[in-house]
Amino acid sequence: MEKVMRLASQRAVMVFSFSSCCMCYSVKSLFNELGVDATIHELDEDPSGAEMERALVGLLGRKPPVPAIFIGGRLVGSTDRIMALHLGGSLVPLLRDAGALWL
Repeated sequence: MEKVMRLASQRAVMVFSFSSCCMCYSVKSLFNELGVDATIHELDEDPSGAEMERALVGLLGRKPPVPAIFIGGRLVGSTDRIMALHLGGSLVPLLRDAGALWL
């Protein structure tokens, strides 16, 4: 869990993902459309990805734990939470507060 939290705290937006996950792709596309330079960490391409996946399962309480999105070093959740924030108008202010958006 320490590695996950350390990586997440180093960037305004961190997405833990699997390269073949369609829900991960949706979140990455949304951030791209918003102009957010999210850091993407593909667990299936990292030698310690299985260890980080277990830590994320513990944090999120579900498997698979991706996408797992951290904004401003805080775990925000997965696709459903990000989309709910976006549709409710709260995602952009959250991203601005974290320094991920300049507009």
